[in-house]
Amino acid sequence: MQRILLVLMSAMLAVMLAACGADKSTDNKGNADAVSNATSETSQEQTEEAKSTVYPLTVKDASGKEITFEKAPEKIVSTSPAETEMLFALGLNDRIVGVSDYDDYPEEAKSKTKVGGVVEPNAEAIVAAGSDLVVSGISISEEALKHLNSLGLKVFASNPKSVDDVLSEILLLGQITDKQSEAEALVGQMNADIQKVKDAAATVKDKKKMYIEFSPGWTVGSGEFMDELITLAGGINIASDVAGWYQINEERIVADNPDVIMYTLDGMDNDSGKTIDQLIYSRTGWDQIKAVKDKQVIGVDGNLLSRPGPRITQGLLAISNALYPGAVK
Repeated sequence: MQRILLVLMSAMLAVMLAACGADKSTDNKGNADAVSNATSETSQEQTEEAKSTVYPLTVKDASGKEITFEKAPEKIVSTSPAETEMLFALGLNDRIVGVSDYDDYPEEAKSKTKVGGVVEPNAEAIVAAGSDLVVSGISISEEALKHLNSLGLKVFASNPKSVDDVLSEILLLGQITDKQSEAEALVGQMNADIQKVKDAAATVKDKKKMYIEFSPGWTVGSGEFMDELITLAGGINIASDVAGWYQINEERIVADNPDVIMYTLDGMDNDSGKTIDQLIYSRTGWDQIKAVKDKQVIGVDGNLLSRPGPRITQGLLAISNALYPGAVK
């Protein structure tokens, strides 16, 4: 009888210990989950905190000049349509107090105070706006830039030459204005478009030749972002043997015989009153160019090609579609 009682007591003890062990295991698991969740939340908070700019912040602009910001700029003037588009894309509408006379995108830019041209902005208007950040673009003259700096204005000079330069500028402006999350999201979207075009270009066996006329009688050669867009899209820029922006040689375009001609829809020749496509079809010998004969003369919104801003990848997609319709998936 005693032996039976001992066996029963041992069995009950084993069950109790097992139950305690299970409870302890459950408690440990619960504690582990709680710690894991807390760590995850802390990590997320730290990540979000890392997106906030720490001031004072010192950056270098395209001229190599160092600029220090004690806090996020509250009144921003842009003297360049491309930079204006960047600032709006970062959600800075309420902080933009002035834009150039040529700023027309997005729609809200049209209602902002105008501060003159992109080459020679109106310094008096910029000072009157009380800006604590002036963002200039690729078109501003060296003299105008020096004058703005001499007035004690905080001027961030921009001069993007490549698509990467555009992406880097967006990220830097995001850091300056404490809009890093917005900047990273925008650049991520643009990179996704670039990758789509690259993937399409990788399937091309016979590259097509392209000629772009962005202004009446003017094209673009090597060393500029527009030339890079053609290359990224898997095309060959027939003007790439000359650097920069330059006036065309009509006979040479005929000899190079491009497969595709792209022109800007808003371009107008002041002397003749003709649009760029009218000029193309009226030039001697151009009716023998392959692009003309095949009806591959394609117009596009000039701002998508000429503004190194957040819509530059839309320009890239337009070039890709002109060269290889339907290739981008």
